[in-house]
Amino acid sequence: MHTKSLSELSAALHSGEITSVELTQHYIDRIKTHNDTINAFITLTEESAIEQARAADIQLQNKTAGKLTGIPLAHKDIFCTEGIRTSCASKMLDNFIAPYNATVVEKLNQAGMVTLGKTNMDEFAMGSSNETSFYGPVKNPWGTDRVPGGSSGGSAAAIAARLAPIATGTDTGGSIRQPASLCNLTGLKPTYGRISRYGMIAFASSLDQAGPMAHSAEDAALLLNVMAGFDERDSTSLEREVPDYSTTLNDSLEGLRIGLPKEFFSEGLDPKVAEVVNAAIKIYESLGATVKEITLPNSDLAVPTYYVVAPAECSSNLSRMDGVRFGHRCEDPKDLNDLYERSRGEGFGEEVKRRIMIGTYALSAGYYDAYYLKAQKCRRLISDDFKQAFNDVDVIMGPTTPTTAFKLGDKTDDPVAMYLADIYTISTNLAGLPGMSIPAGFVDGLPVGLQLIGNYFEESRLLNIAHRYQQVTDWHQQTPENFK
Repeated sequence: MHTKSLSELSAALHSGEITSVELTQHYIDRIKTHNDTINAFITLTEESAIEQARAADIQLQNKTAGKLTGIPLAHKDIFCTEGIRTSCASKMLDNFIAPYNATVVEKLNQAGMVTLGKTNMDEFAMGSSNETSFYGPVKNPWGTDRVPGGSSGGSAAAIAARLAPIATGTDTGGSIRQPASLCNLTGLKPTYGRISRYGMIAFASSLDQAGPMAHSAEDAALLLNVMAGFDERDSTSLEREVPDYSTTLNDSLEGLRIGLPKEFFSEGLDPKVAEVVNAAIKIYESLGATVKEITLPNSDLAVPTYYVVAPAECSSNLSRMDGVRFGHRCEDPKDLNDLYERSRGEGFGEEVKRRIMIGTYALSAGYYDAYYLKAQKCRRLISDDFKQAFNDVDVIMGPTTPTTAFKLGDKTDDPVAMYLADIYTISTNLAGLPGMSIPAGFVDGLPVGLQLIGNYFEESRLLNIAHRYQQVTDWHQQTPENFK
């Protein structure tokens, strides 16, 4: 059952071929068998999952079930889940039991889906390799000596290893798309504000966006149908009607205008990755699309801009984790300063501390104008580049990552090299645009992702473009040898 799509699983559940309890138990057994190898899950919620599955089976028997009723999924451990540990993969929140559900969790519960557990991630979503987790690194099912990408690496590894059919992720600078690329998945970062951030523990509030991670565009569309929508509890949520993303999947690509940014195909891109990406683009041409070179002249500013804006916002957001209001509390503090210093020093990992220090510096008196304000001006230039490009093309394509998955430990001592792993994805977040990564092939047995970037609110178009490609290729159906 673990190789079936969401539509196939839904049909099996509705026909009575299998019950939700049986399907859920099947995935729980796979998690117990394989999780020690890849470390994808922080928390397995076996008892509550079986309870949810039983409730789903009643709905299925009564013919009151929806499309996704009874289907298991995993949540990135950044979404609050009532009564379940929500750790953000940090010692700081190791003992935090969320008292409420994030809107995303609430919506998926209402759709009758079954939560298998919470997936591992980079601590507070800060990282590009899932090596900063307090609970240890996640390993890529396509090569367990390789990183799965980050920060949503646990969700990516869980789906790739067929431990869950689908999962939630979050994307602040590529954290859905980059692990999707490295693990051979379809991952979608919607337009900023399309999915509520309520109950999603904040890293960088103007960049964070939840999204679906799946095997196929069709599966991602089904999950996005439930996840998207206005939420009055989130001040950044956009009041806009949600289309049925699955109805336009089969639309023709005849006349589609594809833009290839020359900056995405320059120095730093592995030639073998470029070859795979170019082969994928040729398939689009055979489907009726036209291709033209475009330029995003300020894309070289994306990484430095992001690493001022994101740390500044994380410095502010994580100030609440002080051992008094939230988070780990040190033992026997001598005074208030000692309480703050030791609680935060013990609770946060090295990468989180690094970003808090950078952000605090950038926001400090005398430096705000020189760094944070200038970064926001650069952000506008990057956004304007995309606006200009979309006057001439319908979608922008290119590599998701410059290389395939690198080895565990390769870049942990070089933060700048690690940051450059997100060089093609960051600008999309700075502009608030929707972006996707889809499986496009392999280099030396490791997956390569093709990135699609659309104009605001064009998730339907991106899913359509991805789906039509997946109808004529089978890269997205491949499973790592040891997890079949």
